[in-house]
Amino acid sequence: MWAVFWCVLKRDLLLAMRRRTDALTTLFFFIIVVSLFPLGVGTERQVLQILGPGVVWVAALLASMLALERLFAADYEDGTLEQMLLTAQPLSLLVLAKVGAHWLLTGLPLVLIAPLVGMQYHLTDTQIGIMMLSLALGTPILSLIGAIGAALTLGLRGGGILLSLLILPLYIPVLVYGAGAVEVSRIALTDTEPYLMLLGAFLLAALTLAPLASAAALKISLE
Repeated sequence: MWAVFWCVLKRDLLLAMRRRTDALTTLFFFIIVVSLFPLGVGTERQVLQILGPGVVWVAALLASMLALERLFAADYEDGTLEQMLLTAQPLSLLVLAKVGAHWLLTGLPLVLIAPLVGMQYHLTDTQIGIMMLSLALGTPILSLIGAIGAALTLGLRGGGILLSLLILPLYIPVLVYGAGAVEVSRIALTDTEPYLMLLGAFLLAALTLAPLASAAALKISLE
């Protein structure tokens, strides 16, 4: 079973490497948004420290959404998705592999580039560390939740707009607690542990429920 998981994961990563523009678009979008924002609000150190966590998290959220519409679309168009439904392996496991590949291509680069973004917004080393940790916990949740929306809107005309309407409300708690963890580390009045623990709980819940929900949505979309 896990051999199939790794096979699907490697396959999606290999296909993404052949279409590098799709993977790089997410990263470049994130960099452009967080780089242009200071030009609009000014370069005052205190202002950037206050606004930085929220800007980074909103940019990460929007960047994650860019590639969601294509998460299952290519496999749907060439018939691979129907073959996956016919395999003896649980569809939820195959979905989890595809979501894992999506996160490695869109979420992990954002985590790794966070220190450079933090320096741009004059964040302290502690804030940068908390931001990387919150992004490492939060971006997989964005991919898992987004997979449900991508499965529900598969094959629909104008599915991108509908996808945004479906998943944006579900993204709000992740956005609030992810940016909040960095903010409370700045004011040093409260501990960041509750925020990170909530993100961890969200991640465990998403890992458990989202692949099952996505698999059910794919079966509905393919009927």
